[in-house]
Amino acid sequence: MSYILTTQCADDVGLIAKITGLCHKNNLNITRNNEFVDKDAQRFFMRTELTGEPQSDFLDQLRALLPQGAKLALHCGAKTKVVLLATKEAHCLGGMLLKQFEQTLNIEVLAVIANYADLEPLAKGFGVPFHVVSHEGLTRSEHDKKVGDLIASYNPDIIGLAKYMRILSPEFVGRFEGKIINIHHSFLPAFIGAKPYHQAFERGVKIIGATAHFVNNELDEGPIILQDVTSVTHANTAEMMAKMGKDVEKTVFCKALQLASEHKLFINGNKTVVFS
Repeated sequence: MSYILTTQCADDVGLIAKITGLCHKNNLNITRNNEFVDKDAQRFFMRTELTGEPQSDFLDQLRALLPQGAKLALHCGAKTKVVLLATKEAHCLGGMLLKQFEQTLNIEVLAVIANYADLEPLAKGFGVPFHVVSHEGLTRSEHDKKVGDLIASYNPDIIGLAKYMRILSPEFVGRFEGKIINIHHSFLPAFIGAKPYHQAFERGVKIIGATAHFVNNELDEGPIILQDVTSVTHANTAEMMAKMGKDVEKTVFCKALQLASEHKLFINGNKTVVFS
């Protein structure tokens, strides 16, 4: 059996030796290992790929060796379960559904939830359940409660906002803390808000980009996971930039969910640790 062990805790002397030593004691073979210490925050992060069969109390054994409050998880080869939220734009949703169809990601898209019905044919074309939860006549909190209850019924590991054009309530964010990944249509923190490509065009930018980040209660200011850019010139119109930007958004969004599915992401305050 193959496993991925993720560890994060306060930094201390000999942590790697303690973890690898216990793996050896459990007859586990380490096939790959990544570690990082945030010296400012004094936090230790480690991702370890293992083969073998750990004892049933392996994590309890490990927790006893590490600083108090250590966050540990042992992941088997099961696919990461994802629910995608969408509105009307198809590119990020379509990119993820195609990746699942091609079986290029360790992800199972359980369902798509949208506040409009426009993308239902796309989801159903890939055999994925599609739910419409209209926001009409509801407050933001009421709508988020209905969407949140539907998400909870699927019990996903990750919630992907595939161009879900709704501002989430603090209650919703708190309910799924650390599980929500958003794609933003610019190279944050620039051009936040409406019509970002028109803003970029007016400023005569030479690159445009996209940012995937975890969601918190600060609009588009959650811990950044991944960013990418593409070059533009004076000859590109705002409409051309928007088309080019969609390709970057789709790529960054899919890569961010891939990193999550491979358990390579750690939230570190308002930043992230991302292992390659």
